[in-house]
Amino acid sequence: MHFRVILRILGILMMVFSFSMVPPALVSWLYDDGSMNAFLVAFGITFATGLITWMPVYRVRQDLRTRDGFLITVLFWTVLGLFGSIPLMLAETPHLSVVDAVFESLSGLTTTGATVITGIDHLPASILWYRQQLQWFGGMGIIVLAVAILPMLGIGGMQLYRAETPGPVKDSKLTPRITETAKALWYIYLSLTIACALGYWAAGMSAFDAICHSFSTVAIGGFSTHDASIGYFDNPMIEAIAIFFMVISAVNFALHFSAWKQKSLSHYWQDPEFRFYVSLLLGITAFCALVLHVTGTIEGLEAVRNALFEVVSIATTTGYATADFAQWPTMLPFLLFIAAFAGGCAGSTGGGMKVIRILIILKQGMREVTRLLHPSAVMPIKLGNRAISDRVAEAVWGFFSVYLIVFVIMLIALLGTGLDQVTAWTAVGATLNNLGPGLGDVAAHYGDLNDSAKWILCFSMLLGRLEVFTLLVLFTPAFWRR
Repeated sequence: MHFRVILRILGILMMVFSFSMVPPALVSWLYDDGSMNAFLVAFGITFATGLITWMPVYRVRQDLRTRDGFLITVLFWTVLGLFGSIPLMLAETPHLSVVDAVFESLSGLTTTGATVITGIDHLPASILWYRQQLQWFGGMGIIVLAVAILPMLGIGGMQLYRAETPGPVKDSKLTPRITETAKALWYIYLSLTIACALGYWAAGMSAFDAICHSFSTVAIGGFSTHDASIGYFDNPMIEAIAIFFMVISAVNFALHFSAWKQKSLSHYWQDPEFRFYVSLLLGITAFCALVLHVTGTIEGLEAVRNALFEVVSIATTTGYATADFAQWPTMLPFLLFIAAFAGGCAGSTGGGMKVIRILIILKQGMREVTRLLHPSAVMPIKLGNRAISDRVAEAVWGFFSVYLIVFVIMLIALLGTGLDQVTAWTAVGATLNNLGPGLGDVAAHYGDLNDSAKWILCFSMLLGRLEVFTLLVLFTPAFWRR
C-alpha cells in the first residue's frame, strides 16, 4: 500500500474540492443572503487541510495499484462528505447539527437526494445552490474529473477510474487513454446539463431554478429548491423535460459518446440493456396508470401523466415528486421501490443494482430452467449477439447476493434504533439505491430520525454510491496484507 502517494492525491483533491465553495459564496454575495462567510471559512478550512496533507509528500512519485485506487476512492468520498458539511453547520440557516450536516452533504455527493431539511423554500439562495451543486459534482464522480488532471501530476488514473465507475464491466474505455475518457464523459455531462437548464428556463422556470434543477436532474439526484419538488411548478412541459433528461441520464454514457462520435442514434436500440431499461419503464408506467384509473385514485390522462413521472423518477433513482405516491394503492409504492433496486444502466449517473445486472440474472435464471429439460445442453448467456463469460455471470450473482445481505443487515440495524418496519426498509432501500424519498416517517424528509439511524443511513449511502464491494473490500484482512 502506497500511503504517501495516497496522501498526496487526497491532499490535491481536497484543495480542488475547496474551490467548489466559491460559486455558492458568489451566489450569497449576489443575493445578499448572509451565508457568504460560512462558505469562505469552509473554503479556507478545506484548502488548508488539503495543503497540510499534500506538502510533506508532494515530491512522491509512485504508480498506483488497484488496492490504492479502492482506498483513495473510499477516503475521498468520506472526506468530501465531512468537509462538504462545514457550510451547512456554519450557516445561520439552516445551521445543522454535525450528524444532519454530514447526512445532507453525503446525500448530495452520493446523489441520494434524502434530506433532513424542512422549509426548503425559505433557505438562503446560496445554500440551495450548494445542495444542488453537490449533487452535480457527485453525479459523474468527482474522481473521474480528477482522473483527467492526475496524469499531468505524474499519477496514473486507471485504478481510480475502475474503482469509481458503476457497473459490472469496468475495463472498457471510450478512448485509448483514460484521461481522454474522463474528459469525454465530462463534456457529455456538461452538455446535457446546459441543455437541461435551457429547457427548464424555456418552459417557465426562473434562471436560478433552471440551473439548480438541471444539476440534480442530470446527476439523477433529486434535490430541489422547493419542498414540493417538481410538483411546485405544476407545469406539464417542465415535467416532460424532467422525464426526458432523467431517462437519458440513466442511460450508459458510452452510448451517448457513440451517438456523438458516429452521429447516429441507431445503436441505442441495438443495445440489449437499453431495450430492457425502456421496456421496464413503459411496462411499469402502463400498469401504474391502469391501477390508478381503475381504483379511481387518479383518472384519465392525469393518471398517465402522474404515473409516467413517478415511475421514471423512482425507477431511475432520481427521487423528484409531482404527487404523494405514498398515498397511492398500497402495491404501487412497493412496486416503485422494487423498480428502484434495478436503477439506471451501467455507466450512468443512476443508482440501484444497475439494469444490466438484473438482465443477466433473468437470463441466467431462464437458462437454469431450460437446463432442467436439457441437462447436457451448452447454453451461453448472451447480451445481444455477444456471449458473456461465466466469470461475469458469477460476479453478478455475487454482487446481487452481497447487496441483499447488506440490505438485510442495515434493515436490522435500523429496526434496532426503534424505527418501524415500513420506515426502516424503505429508508435502507432509498439510501442504498441512492433514491432519496421513502415511506412512513421518511416519506417527506429524514429530519425526525434519531442520530444513530442517520449515521447508519450515511454508511448506506456510501455503500450504494461505491457499489458495495469498493467499500466492503476495505474491511477484509486480505486487503491490508502485503
